Amino acid sequence: MVSSERIVSNSSALVGWYKSSYSDGHQAECLEVARGHAHVPVRDSKTVTGPAVLFSLDGWTAFVTAVKESQLPPTQ
Repeated sequence: MVSSERIVSNSSALVGWYKSSYSDGHQAECLEVARGHAHVPVRDSKTVTGPAVLFSLDGWTAFVTAVKESQLPPTQ
């Protein structure tokens, strides 16, 4: 189920998915995160049978902190 790149090919095989409380359901760019796993699975909420990327807990914490503090570089 998990490849060497830390990707789950079918994220519906995992349980515990939830969306951010900031997501009102009308946004096109929503991510879901699953609780209760050794790594933090993240997927596109519109593609529930699609892939999920697995983050280490430290990696996910650093990403969330960067988003909250507006420290991400601008997209090209």
